[in-house]
Amino acid sequence: MIRITLSRKLGELRITQSELSEVTGIRQNTINDLYHNVAERVSLEHLDKICDALDCDLSEIIEFSKNSSPKVERCKTQTVYKQRKT
Repeated sequence: MIRITLSRKLGELRITQSELSEVTGIRQNTINDLYHNVAERVSLEHLDKICDALDCDLSEIIEFSKNSSPKVERCKTQTVYKQRKT
């Protein structure tokens, strides 16, 4: 599961959503969706701007934790290389 932890980072730095929006040029509604972890899609450009503005690493605003059981089974694949006759 991917979780956006922007709210925690902004709290640590005592920066408001409005201030982040102004500095990055990202719409306030977009910042709000990220802040409340309700964004369905996240732009790499936005993440880059946010990390640059907050002088932080991506891992400080996004967390990944493995799901308890994978929904897709991994399949084993074999690659067979044929030798060319010369």
